[in-house]
Amino acid sequence: MFGQNTTPQENFRLILTTVVGGAFGAAGYLLEDRPPQWAGGQYRFHTDLGGGLNGFIEFMHLYYAEGKPSRFRVTLTRTDQTVPNMPSTHPHFVQRSLAALVVEDFGVAILPSADHWWTYANGDTRALGLALGEAGSLTVGYGIPFLAGSLEPPPR
Repeated sequence: MFGQNTTPQENFRLILTTVVGGAFGAAGYLLEDRPPQWAGGQYRFHTDLGGGLNGFIEFMHLYYAEGKPSRFRVTLTRTDQTVPNMPSTHPHFVQRSLAALVVEDFGVAILPSADHWWTYANGDTRALGLALGEAGSLTVGYGIPFLAGSLEPPPR
């Protein structure tokens, strides 16, 4: 069960950093210190990819009132900007949801759809941890190498 004196977004950040923080940190991605964005459910990991490019792994968490499951999704961005949602004309710019990258681009049917949101029952720390573990594993296996340019989807 989540802590009684913390918000759902604070609890999500705690579980997120516990589950994926070590692996992302080992790959050079660190969680940006942005408490106002965290309060709104946005958690962004950043790294300098070199050559003027930045890599971002962004978790968007939507917490719903009791009785409805909460959810999150993961977006990957490689850009020459320091803010991932700014327009970029860089030839290596890419922004893709993790689910679309895995299901559509790499053709791996491990998720139900390319528009997948990971869900969990509110207050269920174990279910949230498992969902973050799955998303984190896919990010480490596909997302991080894709952002670095060392893994490209097969030609269609």
